[in-house]
Amino acid sequence: MLTSKQRAYLRKQANPITAIMQIGKQGAAKELCAAIEEALEARELIKVSVLNNCETPARELAEEIVRQTRAECVQVIGKKIVLYRRSAANPVIELP
Repeated sequence: MLTSKQRAYLRKQANPITAIMQIGKQGAAKELCAAIEEALEARELIKVSVLNNCETPARELAEEIVRQTRAECVQVIGKKIVLYRRSAANPVIELP
């Protein structure tokens, strides 16, 4: 569980990065969550974009992805989801 100070630090780190994945009308499919897990292991902090043709709200998608990947949801703003999970093999981000 992230503290508010850690969450604020991660939001600051996520601001300049671009979304590396997009969620379409299939929603949080197993294949998408597997790809998100790989990206989290490599980068620790990722941004995901929800496309307009996705009928599920971004907040619900974030909750489903967090359940499937054991990640932390840093923030959901509009159609953008920011996720964080500390890398087991190669941790890069030092939280305050």
